Amino acid sequence: MSPTTAMFWPMIAHAFLVFGLYVLLFIRRKKFTFTNKDAFKRFRDAGEEAQQSLLVNKNIANQFEMPMLFHAVCLLLYITDADNIATIILAWIFVVGRYAHSYVHVTSNRLRYRAPAFAISFAALVLMWGWMIVWLALENG
Repeated sequence: MSPTTAMFWPMIAHAFLVFGLYVLLFIRRKKFTFTNKDAFKRFRDAGEEAQQSLLVNKNIANQFEMPMLFHAVCLLLYITDADNIATIILAWIFVVGRYAHSYVHVTSNRLRYRAPAFAISFAALVLMWGWMIVWLALENG
């Protein structure tokens, strides 16, 4: 049995990153994209928006790509009792990497800083899935 629900906290932290990004998107669209009727009409009709809000919009889309694999593996680790201190640490590394990636993406958008944050998150996620495979193999082997 899993002695703790600690695996859920990184998932919750990621959810709040997404909530925060939606708030930021609203603020930036209001400030930069919905500046006048013409800009609003271009957004409504063609999806055109200011670069400042477009970056946030793209980052939100990122949160529904690789992070979906994160949430899936967290749940699988928990329900199969494969979660442990190492997987919980990896989950936090993933989430911290996502926060760093998002911060860089919606501010300077410098790939020099964004790419390492992505790579760290990616590596943590691969290791979590790797442990899931090992756990299942040991349980069924």
